[in-house]
Amino acid sequence: MDHHVATCRAELVAVLTTLQSGMPEVLTLQDGRCLPAGPLETEHTSLQRGLRHWVEQQTDFRLGHVEQLYTFGDAALAQKERLVRISYMALTRDGQTQGGWQSWYNYFPWEDRRTNGCITLLKTIEEQLKNWADDQPARLERCNQAFGLKGENWNDDAVLERYELLWEAGLVPEAGSTTLPQIIGRPMLWDHRRILATALSRLRAKIRYTPAVFELVPEEFTLLHLQQAMEALSGRLMHKQNFRRLVQNQQLVEETNHYESGVQGRPARLYRFRRENSENCYLSGAKLPLEEIS
Repeated sequence: MDHHVATCRAELVAVLTTLQSGMPEVLTLQDGRCLPAGPLETEHTSLQRGLRHWVEQQTDFRLGHVEQLYTFGDAALAQKERLVRISYMALTRDGQTQGGWQSWYNYFPWEDRRTNGCITLLKTIEEQLKNWADDQPARLERCNQAFGLKGENWNDDAVLERYELLWEAGLVPEAGSTTLPQIIGRPMLWDHRRILATALSRLRAKIRYTPAVFELVPEEFTLLHLQQAMEALSGRLMHKQNFRRLVQNQQLVEETNHYESGVQGRPARLYRFRRENSENCYLSGAKLPLEEIS
């Protein structure tokens, strides 16, 4: 009789995000198939410090905001070992100094509602989910709530719920289905796309009530650049004048004496973030100014 006690191995997984050319990007390995990961070392005095040290050492990026996402317990790799993945989200203004950056929307193309292609894809998803739900009320309700169908509102933050619903319906490759049609979107190894979905959900929630977006834009920026950053993160278009009013009324930014350079026509003024007002940051919220693609 085997009396061996299963051991537990901990691994840190980093979701390192930047904004590049109007697109949120994540640092990946193995040609985009997985996220950076490494063992938790005993000399780390805290998990967050260990991750910050490990990522900065491996990538030479200076990290801004870092926070723990979730701990994922993997199925036993063998009878004597269990792997626990401790995931973190980190933001950086640095990017494109090395390969491996991939757009978030390569993995979740249905989340970028700024494009007509996404609207077409969502119609395909609706049909396939309808077939999977098979007139079961509980399934239909989940589909409607997750994807904003039948009069339900689309919740930007529900990235993880949408991915897990597609997984349950067998519509993503990670589900292992060989008979059902699969939604486009790059798969990842292990549970790394689920970790990435968790990070996107968390960041979309954070830009509602924290100044997280300012960790991803330059120290000085135009109001249009700030709006485009919010649009890229939320996957939604915003009304220009309403957005500017929202930002300026909260006194989240202040003018500088600088203007953008290298542009045709009249250059726009540059602004900077007013950190003293960060506690009153409501860049989104229930009345987020949006323009929907018809």
